[in-house]
Amino acid sequence: MAASKPRIVCALSGGVDSSVSAALLQEQGWEVIGLFMRSGVAGAGTTGEKQGCCSVEDALDARRVADKLGIAFYALNMADEFGRVISQFVESYAQGRTPNPCVLCNRTLKFGHVLAFAEKVGAEKVATGHYARLARLENGRLAIERPRDAKKDQSYVLATLSQEQLARSVFPLADLEKPAVRERARALGLERVAAKKDSVEVCFVPGGDYRPVVRERLAPDDPALAPGDYVDRAGNVLGQHDGILGFTIGQRKGLGQGFGARTYVTAIEPASRRVVLGTRADLEAPGLLATGVEWQGSAPLAPGEQLRGRAQIRYNHPSVPATLVASSDTASVVVRFDTPEVAVAPGQLCAFYDAEDRRVLGAGWIARRLEAGELA
Repeated sequence: MAASKPRIVCALSGGVDSSVSAALLQEQGWEVIGLFMRSGVAGAGTTGEKQGCCSVEDALDARRVADKLGIAFYALNMADEFGRVISQFVESYAQGRTPNPCVLCNRTLKFGHVLAFAEKVGAEKVATGHYARLARLENGRLAIERPRDAKKDQSYVLATLSQEQLARSVFPLADLEKPAVRERARALGLERVAAKKDSVEVCFVPGGDYRPVVRERLAPDDPALAPGDYVDRAGNVLGQHDGILGFTIGQRKGLGQGFGARTYVTAIEPASRRVVLGTRADLEAPGLLATGVEWQGSAPLAPGEQLRGRAQIRYNHPSVPATLVASSDTASVVVRFDTPEVAVAPGQLCAFYDAEDRRVLGAGWIARRLEAGELA
């Protein structure tokens, strides 16, 4: 009797990357189970050729791909789980932070609830269409590394995955570039998904404007919706705005009025509803405090221990040389940049890479920028 194939769950989004991932897993000898995650978010539709991840149209595309490949297919209702991610997203903006919901989705849904589903169906691992590489280090730890296709690199959004999650993860696209993935889809007869454009939007934010999503979920009397003052860094009132939720650190356009010289949002103060304006130079920060740190390629640092590496403060942003210093609270890290970074935004993820800018050492959430006196 032939040995049974190892079973794996592949998250199918209805896009080309996850579709080709499922096909590659089949070729490698896995018994693949396709899983589509239903978000329950109204209005999260797509427009024919656009790459999405949780609309009705995407669900139909995912099912078509499963049928074409001859694999089992499930659609899992994750409306409640997505709802919690959206609630955190809304709460962050209401508190003057700039969230990254895709990082939360990966950690809690794709490599959280999907792993739980995999256990129920007897699957060993979970695969996704992320462009990332999984490495096992000499010390036994697992870490995400940047993939072959630097333009599609998604290591940043996977930087908070735990050792337990990484141990059960597979990333079939690590050695492929996007044009080759599209070509492979066409060769498999998956022309529809091969032609889909990449999405650059948050799946539950139709059109890319997050403000209506936040407004409709906040209470009418929430302070974030109330007018407040524009002030300069000395506290002088420069004008009024319609509510802090419309701003992010580093924003220059959409301030609603002119202030003469180029003016940027340098800080958001939710308690006083003040939006602080300044110059580009005012955006420069010599360091930051990251909290909720998860370690991958590096073992957790002891209090006061230092580590040289590179820091990336947002998606599609280059990493820069930095020194990491563990706080007395070992779940927090002080990041000292070699050269000040611009627009350090609380709520964003700071991913730590090794000196070669290849391997994820760990990651934490930006709590606040630090000034030079705090880094001494």
